[in-house]
Amino acid sequence: MAQTDALNVYASLTGTSTKAKLAEAYGGLISSIQKRALSTRLKNTRYSGDPKAGSVQVSRFVNSSSKAYGTARAAGEGDPLRDLAVTVNIDTDREIVEEIETKDIRFSPVDGVVANRVADHDRTVVRELDTAFFTAIEAVTGAEVTLTADDSDYAAAFEELVQGMETLENDFVNGVDRDLMTVTLKPSVYGVLRTKFDTIIGQDGEEFQAYHGVKVESNTRQTKDMILVVDGAVAQPVTIDEYAPSRIPQSNAASVDLFYSYGTKVVAEDLVAWADVPAAV
Repeated sequence: MAQTDALNVYASLTGTSTKAKLAEAYGGLISSIQKRALSTRLKNTRYSGDPKAGSVQVSRFVNSSSKAYGTARAAGEGDPLRDLAVTVNIDTDREIVEEIETKDIRFSPVDGVVANRVADHDRTVVRELDTAFFTAIEAVTGAEVTLTADDSDYAAAFEELVQGMETLENDFVNGVDRDLMTVTLKPSVYGVLRTKFDTIIGQDGEEFQAYHGVKVESNTRQTKDMILVVDGAVAQPVTIDEYAPSRIPQSNAASVDLFYSYGTKVVAEDLVAWADVPAAV
C-alpha cells in the first residue's frame, strides 16, 4: 500500500490541513518517550555509527597502566590503545498500524484523535523498550549476586549489592562511584525501603530518590528483586519513523502507521548486577 503525505490523507478525509497537527503530535511522542522510559535515562548513548544503518558500535577501552620512566623510550613505542568495541545490532523491527474511520474524525477534532492515539502509542513503546532493557540485564547469568542479607533487612541487602559493584576491579574498572549507579527495585521491595530514601533535588528542581548516594527507582518491568546498572552499561539504540498515514483502498478510512526499530545489548556485563533477596529463615 503506497504511503501518502499526511496532509493529503487528512485533507481528503476532513477537508482541513492537519500536517502541522501530526508533526506536533509526533514530536510529543518522542519527547514523552525520552522522559518516561526508565531505560532511556540509564542506557549508553555514546556509540559510533548510524542506527538506521542496522548497527552501532560502543567502545570500551582497557585501563591504562603505569610503567617505569623510560620504558616507552627504550621500546621505541608506547602501549597500544586497546578498544574492545561491542557491536549492537538494531534487529528488532516493530510497528503500530491502526485504522481511523472518517466518521471518527468528523465527530472528534482530528488533533484529539491523534493525541489519543499518540498517548497510547507512547505507552506501548515505553513498555516495550523498558521490558527489553531489563530482560537483557536479567539474562546475564554472571550478573547474579548471591546475597547473605535476607528480607528481614532489605537495607543491608541493598548495601551488599552496591558495595560489590563499588569495589569491582578488572581490566576496565578500578572501583565504581556510587553516583554512577542506579538500583531499580520491584515495587514490593521499593515499598519497604521507601521511607529510608533521601530526597535529592537535582538540576532544574527535578527530584529523584537516592539511598546512600545511589539513585533508586521503582520498576514494574523487572522480575528480580534488585537490579544495579552503572550508567552506560547497556545500549539500546532506537529509530522511530515519522507517522505515515495512508488511505485504505476502497474504504472511507485511513491508517496511521508508526514503525520503529531497536536493539538491546549489555555492552559491559561486569557493570550490571541483579539479586533476589533470600527469605529469612
